Amino acid sequence: MSSAAVFLFLATFLACAVEAVEATTVVVAAGVTRGWRSSLQGVAAGIAVLAVIVAALGPAIASIPLSPLRLVVGALLLVFGLGWLRKAILRASGHKSLHDEDLLYKKHLEAARSAGGAPRHGIVHDGYAFTLACKAVVLEGLEVAFIVVTFGANAHDLPLAAIAAAAAIAVVVAIAFAVKGPLAKVPENTIKFVVGILLTSFGTFWGAEGAGARWPGSDASLAGLIPLVALFAVCAVGVLRGRRSEPAASAPTPAEAVA
Repeated sequence: MSSAAVFLFLATFLACAVEAVEATTVVVAAGVTRGWRSSLQGVAAGIAVLAVIVAALGPAIASIPLSPLRLVVGALLLVFGLGWLRKAILRASGHKSLHDEDLLYKKHLEAARSAGGAPRHGIVHDGYAFTLACKAVVLEGLEVAFIVVTFGANAHDLPLAAIAAAAAIAVVVAIAFAVKGPLAKVPENTIKFVVGILLTSFGTFWGAEGAGARWPGSDASLAGLIPLVALFAVCAVGVLRGRRSEPAASAPTPAEAVA
């Protein structure tokens, strides 16, 4: 497997794993509090909706010329990746609270419990659980589909991207089945930090190619670009941690403030 294929698989796997964790957390919360039958029916309905959307939009995306596609997708990934990286740097440096999947799970539990009884709609016994699970699958599934189609199309290897996404979803679902509860043990904050680095690197790489630039060594340049972005992110964390540890030194005294 070439280095470009390894990077493609890793980036797709990690990005899809994050989305799968979020969707699975909602589904598990709905299943535990409201019942698994309606929740799983919502999952099935969400998958069906996703299949229709991907089938309808997939060919349209594939028909776009490669250079404009790389430029647009590269720009989107760069914005998306920088957003993730910014939040990850702030969390790692202590300027933003860590993403707590356990807290998210508890919030969904409380929301589900406070919803009260739901009327039966045909074969669906609990409309609330059905809607909650379906919405989670569709929203996060669209993120996964976007990642797979764009990553795969730009790297000319859609099957590998699809395999990576399927593997990520399978791993997350297996963990959820094993722990039968919140996915708090999954290091999502670390995953998001790595994904932010990868998305920023791929966005820069594809955006520049779409604009007509030629990277030295072609895809092999990713082996240098990714560590460079990672080094920048780690340095940013160090700088922000240093600033956070010196608030007292920079803050004026009461007498200075009055003066």
